[in-house]
Amino acid sequence: MLDSRRTWMGAGGAAVLAAGLVTGGVATGGDGVDRGRGNDRVVAKNVIFMVGDGLSIAAREATRLATVGQDGQLEMDSLRYAGWTHTDSADPEEAVTDSAAGATAFAAGVRTYNGAVSVDVDGNPVKTLLEYANDLRKATGLVSTAQVTDATPAAFGSHVPDRGDQSEIARQFIEVTKPDVILGGGEDWWYPVGDPGAYPDDPADPRPEVSKSTIGNLVELAEGAGYDYVSTPAELAATDSDKILGLFANEEMFEQFPEGQGDEYAPVVPLTDMTAKALDVLSQDRRGFFLLVEEEAIDEMEHANNAALTLKAGQALDATVALVREFAASHPGTLVVVVGDHETGGLAIENVSSTDESGDPTSTVPGVLQSLEDGPFPIANSDLQFTIDWTTSGHTGAATPLTAEGPGAERLARSQDNTDVFTVVLDAMRGRR
Repeated sequence: MLDSRRTWMGAGGAAVLAAGLVTGGVATGGDGVDRGRGNDRVVAKNVIFMVGDGLSIAAREATRLATVGQDGQLEMDSLRYAGWTHTDSADPEEAVTDSAAGATAFAAGVRTYNGAVSVDVDGNPVKTLLEYANDLRKATGLVSTAQVTDATPAAFGSHVPDRGDQSEIARQFIEVTKPDVILGGGEDWWYPVGDPGAYPDDPADPRPEVSKSTIGNLVELAEGAGYDYVSTPAELAATDSDKILGLFANEEMFEQFPEGQGDEYAPVVPLTDMTAKALDVLSQDRRGFFLLVEEEAIDEMEHANNAALTLKAGQALDATVALVREFAASHPGTLVVVVGDHETGGLAIENVSSTDESGDPTSTVPGVLQSLEDGPFPIANSDLQFTIDWTTSGHTGAATPLTAEGPGAERLARSQDNTDVFTVVLDAMRGRR
């Protein structure tokens, strides 16, 4: 694991923890007052916006049961304030959102059509939280286990009518919005056809992984703009640059297939390590920072109805939340938000039963994933087990849970539209209530 946390934790952070000046994960003064509320002007110096793609309340609960059991709390569930978000997009043909429209709601505060990346329903660009942070002269960063140009990070750092235009998204990162730290997968979209980059092309993959930039070598473009490009854990650990582009896979940093069909969750650089490095770099800016952190594998494994790796990805996200809370405890003025953009799979937690199966195991419809029960999985610290039942391999329209702490977080403790989250975070960065 990278040692980045030592830079920002240090003796001061340890002293805060040792003195017992952290209440419910929120750094406080010696009088025990929560500095994230109760003032006329509350400013979030730092914002860490964490998205569990496809993370529903059921997925969070399944992760909790598998990780800490019925009497335990996940790190993401231990944040002080809790609410939920409605996920409806403004798509004219589909009732259920996709990740692009969902992320645009968070990033830019507008409902739009599915597939849109921070443009409104008429295709006009809408300013994002990352761009507002740039205006405030804060450092910015994007971290994801997906392609760094996939829908969620793209919505914070670019504007395109079609989420599939990932090379254009990469170009906008480098030439327009200029995040200081960009870490994740998706090397294929940065290198032109015939140039495999650091990760070899694999045209035989069920989802062919080959370089496909439509606008030239974007890694060279980034290096020319002052980014230090890294592609291995060692290179990421070694760089001391304040502008980093790190690409650690051809596409996503995992393999999303049903169990036993080539599925894998083992990112070359774990989400915790990428986030630790981003915090190490961005926290050097005296004006603070805005950081987007996404765990994509929850959604992708749910699409594959792969419960075991859905749980593993959820645990990876929660470990990263623990890291972020440790950072926030030693950096007062940090707003932490953890939220899902939509629900995937129609995931349900059920008792173990030999007579309850939801799918048709005899169906042979090509391309149709049969939604059978998955498991059983042990409930931590008990003799009990549970199964996960799937109702679809697609998205559903369920609301998603949100937890938060830090400046302005109390405003998120309610039922709200996903666009309202944008407003609260922007107000916190600006010092408005």
